[in-house]
Amino acid sequence: MTDLNSSKEDTVRNDRWSREQLKLAFHLYCQLPFGKLHSRNAEIGELAQLIGRTPSAVAMKLVNFASLDPAITSTGRAGLGNAGSLDREIWEEFQANWEGLAVECNRLRTALIESQGQVPTTALDADEATGLEDFTGETRRVVTEQRIKQHFFRRAVLSSYRGRCCMSGLSEPRLLIASHIVPWSKDKANRLNPRNGLCLSAIHDKAFDKGLIALSDDFTVLVSTELKRSEDAFIQSVILPLDGRPIELPERFVPDATFVARHRAEEFVDSHLRITS
Repeated sequence: MTDLNSSKEDTVRNDRWSREQLKLAFHLYCQLPFGKLHSRNAEIGELAQLIGRTPSAVAMKLVNFASLDPAITSTGRAGLGNAGSLDREIWEEFQANWEGLAVECNRLRTALIESQGQVPTTALDADEATGLEDFTGETRRVVTEQRIKQHFFRRAVLSSYRGRCCMSGLSEPRLLIASHIVPWSKDKANRLNPRNGLCLSAIHDKAFDKGLIALSDDFTVLVSTELKRSEDAFIQSVILPLDGRPIELPERFVPDATFVARHRAEEFVDSHLRITS
């Protein structure tokens, strides 16, 4: 672990970031809102301590990654602009392997904590860790790893959407879902890809999952004919007004157009009606 846990003297002698340090930094970048990429952020401070760097250095590295992010730069915001070739390699590596990022970085973090004589804990929230004590051995390891992957996806999606449902504006985190555009069961390669995610309230997530609502190519909401015919007062007052309304786009990880089109073709109930009619 010497390439990860560099001492202060090593840092002074050699300021070059290792691949492992950059992976951990990119992993954190994906989970923090752009506005929280500063040295006062507690999570940045924690990572800095783990890898033997200052919070300012870690914050600067995260902003370097922002300079590679087209969703950030396209809005006129910019990172520091001096991202190195290795930064770019890490960025490109994990664009094609989000699951690998979540799993590998959890293992790197655990190894670092253990190398410092501390007892590692999972990054899971209390609700996510509930029930783990019911499993043992290999089963517990597999279940824990699965929840860690889901935890990464949720944090990456919710932070990108500023912690608000992109259709209703709801901001109560206990009622928000990191919803998959292409269902989890249908695309293993993109299960953890934040661009395959939407931040939705629990009710909007269920409607989207059941194909009762969808998105157009320009990210406006499509409400199914079935719901439009409903006489339910809640649907009429809360769901129907969404029809034709644009969602609030995330500050990064904008939904991939191919995922949106696939959901509309395969899940949206109106698409099925057109096929059978």
